[in-house]
Amino acid sequence: MPASSDPPASPSFDRPLVEVTISAPAADVWRALRDPAAIREWFGWDTDSLEAEIAYIFDEHAAADDDARVLRFGLGDRFEVEDRGSTCIVRVVRPAPTADTDWDDVFEDMTQGWIAFTQQLAFAFARHRGEHRRTLYFSGSPREREATLGAAALGLDDARAGERYAITPVSGEPLAGTVWHRGRHQLGVSVEAWGDGLLLVMDRPANDRWPRGGSQAILTTYGLDDAAFESLRARWTRWWDEHFGESAQQSCE
Repeated sequence: MPASSDPPASPSFDRPLVEVTISAPAADVWRALRDPAAIREWFGWDTDSLEAEIAYIFDEHAAADDDARVLRFGLGDRFEVEDRGSTCIVRVVRPAPTADTDWDDVFEDMTQGWIAFTQQLAFAFARHRGEHRRTLYFSGSPREREATLGAAALGLDDARAGERYAITPVSGEPLAGTVWHRGRHQLGVSVEAWGDGLLLVMDRPANDRWPRGGSQAILTTYGLDDAAFESLRARWTRWWDEHFGESAQQSCE
C-alpha cells in the first residue's frame, strides 16, 4: 500500500494521477480521508496491519490543510478535494519523473495503489455510503509463461467503462454488472451477486523481475452473510491457485 516519508530523490513534476467526481459534499468526502474508521471502508484491503498502516499513512506521515482540503504525504503525493456544491472532485497528484510522463504507461505499486483506492472511495460513496464492506485479496503470477493475466483470464479484457457485462469465469460464480473504470493496467467492475460489490483487478506487465507479469484482485462485498462470504472465498481461492499459484488471501471484516 502507498506509504513513505522520504523526500523525492530527484526533481520531479506534479501531475494528476487520478480524478473522480463524487456525488457528495466536499466536507463529507474530506471526512472520509481523515477519520480512520471511514478510511478503512475504502482504503486497500484488510491485513493484520491495516489499522497501523492507516495511522502511519494518513496521520503520522500526512499533513492536512483542512481549509483547502488538501492532504499531503511524504513523497509529495497529495489528495485534493475540490468543492462543487452538492458534488466534489477528488484528485490524486503525484510527482512525475518528467514533465511529459503519461501515468497510463507506468506500472508502479504506489501509482496503481492510489488509482485503485481512489476508485474504491468513489464506488463506496456512489453505491454504499456509510455501509461496511468485507473484502478478499489475491495476488500472484500466472503459472504458465504464456498464460494471460487477471483481466483476460476472467474474460474481461475487452470490457469498456460504462458497459454491462455477464461472465462465469469461476465455477459456480456467475458475475454480472457494469464496468466501473478501465485503465491500461487495471479494471474495476461492479458485481451484483456481491451485494452490488466491486471487483478490481490490477495486471503487472512482464519485466526482468516478473518474467510472467503478475495480477492482483480485490473483491469488495456488501451484505453477504458469513456462509456466503466463506463460499465466495473458497471458490476464488481454488480458481486463483489454479491460475496464479497460492496467494495470501485476506478478508476485511
